[in-house]
This record gives sequence, C-alpha cells and structure tokens, in this order.
Amino acid sequence: MTAQVFLQQLATIVSPADILHDAESLANYGRDWTRLHTPAPLAVCFPRSTEQVSNVLRLASEHGVAVVPSGGRTGLAGGAVAADHELVLSLEKMNHIGAVCTSSRTIHVEAGAITDAVQAACEPLGLQWPVDFASSGSSHIGGNLATNAGGIRVIKYGMARRWVLGVKAVLMDGTILDMTTPLEKNNTGYDLTQLLIGSEGTLAVITEATLKLAPIPAATQVALFSVGSMESASDLLAFANTTAGARLMACEVMSRACLDVMQKHSGAFFPLEGNADYAVLIEVDGRDDTDAENCLTQIAERAFENETVLHAVIAQSAKDKAALWRWREGIGEALAKDGLLHKNDIAVPVMDIPAFTEALLTLAEKHRLTPFVFGHLGDGNLHVNTMKDAGASLDEFQKAMKAWNAELFVLLHDFRGSISAEHGIGLLKRDALKHTRCAAEIALFRQIKAAFDPRGLLNPGKVIVS
Repeated sequence: MTAQVFLQQLATIVSPADILHDAESLANYGRDWTRLHTPAPLAVCFPRSTEQVSNVLRLASEHGVAVVPSGGRTGLAGGAVAADHELVLSLEKMNHIGAVCTSSRTIHVEAGAITDAVQAACEPLGLQWPVDFASSGSSHIGGNLATNAGGIRVIKYGMARRWVLGVKAVLMDGTILDMTTPLEKNNTGYDLTQLLIGSEGTLAVITEATLKLAPIPAATQVALFSVGSMESASDLLAFANTTAGARLMACEVMSRACLDVMQKHSGAFFPLEGNADYAVLIEVDGRDDTDAENCLTQIAERAFENETVLHAVIAQSAKDKAALWRWREGIGEALAKDGLLHKNDIAVPVMDIPAFTEALLTLAEKHRLTPFVFGHLGDGNLHVNTMKDAGASLDEFQKAMKAWNAELFVLLHDFRGSISAEHGIGLLKRDALKHTRCAAEIALFRQIKAAFDPRGLLNPGKVIVS
C-alpha cells in the first residue's frame, strides 16, 4: 500500500491535527542534537495514550512502515534520527504526571513528561527523582529511560535504571506490556523493564513508568580545587570517598584548556590562584550547612597535608555554589562558541583514569590535536572534545576525526573502557560497538532485537544492524 493510504488510516487512530507533514516539523522532529544526518521522516505523529501508541504501531507494522520513537530529542548519538521516511512517533503529548506516593516514595508518569516537571512535582514533598543532567529542562522521562540517562550525580545515585520500578511499553506489533508494578521486590524471572531501559527505543516504545524517588538532601556544599595532574585529581577523589562516604554527591574534573575557554567567554574571574593543569569540583551533602561544610573542610585538610592539591575554595553562599558549578556546567556552551566540535563521551575504570589520560594526551599529540577533557571523575566518565581548526575544511575535519576515533576506541578497549558512557550508541557509534562489546554479546543483541521486533521496523539501524 502507498504512504498516502497509510497516513489516511493513521488519521483514523489519532486526530488529523496530531499528524504533521510540513517541512519545518519534519526537520525539527526528525533529528536529535546531532547534526550529521539529514532528517527525512514520512510524518510526525503525536499519540495521546498507550492505546493509541499500540494502534499506531500495529498499523505501521501491517504496512511495513518503520517507526522512530521521539522524546525531547536531546540525545547526542543520533538515536532519534529519522532519515529514511520513517514515521516519527513523538510522545510529547503524553505528559501526565501522577500524584506522589510518599509511603512508597514513587510517582507514576507518562513518557512525555519533562524531567524538570517531574522534579517540580516531587520537590514540595521533599523528594526528587535523583537523575540530574544539563538537558533536564527539555528531556523526557521516556527518553531518559530509553537511553539510561546518567549525569552529574551518578557517583551518589547511579544511572536512571536504578530509579525505576516498572514501565508500560508497546511492541512493534502493538502488544502492550504493562510492567508498571509498584512493587519494590518482584523476583519473578527475567526483568524486561531493565532490558528496555537503555535499549534506545529499538525493542519497544516506553509509554509510562513508575519511578522511585529519593529524599532531597537537607544541605549541600561545594568546593573547587586546583591540582597539578590527573593523578592528583584521582588522589583527591580517593580522599573524598573515604572522608565523605555516601555523602559525596559529585566529583567533576576540568582540564586547563576547558577552563581557559570558559574564562575567555564568561569573563568571570577564576577563583583559584595559579595555572594548574586541572580543577576538581566536589559537592557533598550533610545534615545541615555546617555539617556539609565541615565534611569539605576535612577533605581539603587531608588533601593539603598530602600535598595533593594546590589551592581550594569553599562556597560561602548559594550564589557562590552556583558560580562554582558554572565553571563545570558552562564548558560545553563555551567550547561551542569557539568552533565546530567533535564530541566523545567515554568511560574507563576510575582507578585507570590517570594512566588513560596520559595515553590519551600522547595520542592527541600524535594527531596534533588539543583535547578538551572534562566530566565525571567520580564515575570514570570523561567528555573528550576536539575542535576543528579554523583553516581546515569540514571534509578534512571529518576525516581527521575518523582517524582519531579509530585509535581512541582501540585505546579504550585496551583500558577496558566504553565508547559511550551515557549518550548511547544510536547511529553515531554503531559501527564502533565492537570495541566495547564482544562478538558473542553482539550476536545476543541481534537475537534479542529479533525476538522483540522480528521485521526490524522499530528505530531501525540504531545500536546494531539487524
């Protein structure tokens, strides 16, 4: 049957007003934050219930139409790209947020609920969904789960999968899987919820979720340290771990190259003396402000006694805390102002970060690159950005980055690392999956994909080739 017949039948499932075909909408909904693929979807559909999602997928399956699930499209791996006349299934109108259950510390939400809106619903009750990242103002819960989102407080709370009790999801043939159990304990065989989390919309479309919540800390405090090497940064993390324990909320690292670009574009005065190679931001929680500050003071004293840090500053107000965090959170925006970036979101075992960084810098020197290194020191997730030289063409830059990736990924394999720490595989890193997963794992991935989506119509081409 023709695409026109499919769209006509689609309009009997959802309102015609909930189907868009105009060029602007197709371009907007057909891609995520990556800009390497030209969006070319067939149409954009906005279901308003799980039942409508089921009917849409069943119809698409009958017609052989591929479907790309779409959330806030804040991903950086091409996981929400529709470049081959797929139907984009946007869940943004499925955004209901249920009431918080304080006795179980849970909340039931639809997949299109914006992450910050969920936080706002929980905050008056002293609770939070403790998955925190830069795009929380526009990302959707469904996308957070489909990509197993991480963020700045993984060292404290872990990834998104840790804070989900169950989901409701729809298979490509329209079958609804209702696994939105409120049970904390449910040891009854395979955990399909956890299988779907992180699957990037290739196995089923998550439409609803029961989320676990955590108490909002009574107080937090932030300090910024300068160190002379990544080894010293790692030693500082060890002191923070042993001193703060479970109170350690975040431990972020920034290279001098990142700080220089931040200072250039922000015009802000860097609060530490000297020109150290790295800065480390540490956040802890506590029973009150004094308790949190005392914890940071103990970390600083121990670090100075061991000659691990060069300088330190502890925030004295909420304004100070925000200003210190700005040095970390503003890096991506500042780098983007300087030119075209090639981004790598990688991970290595925490204990190997110093040795890996030394090898990374040696590799960068070989490729005549200046790597901008920053990220989540506490969980081993580093963001390695490289920038196009002003005199290079786009084609030259892309060829150089292909060569850079090839050797970087081999280096990651040697260090037991991951080519993607929190952004997923999508289209962007699909062909490099072999550096992180062995042949037996990839074979099982294909078998799992075939079991859920035998015709390969759901988010085709993402993660693995069916």
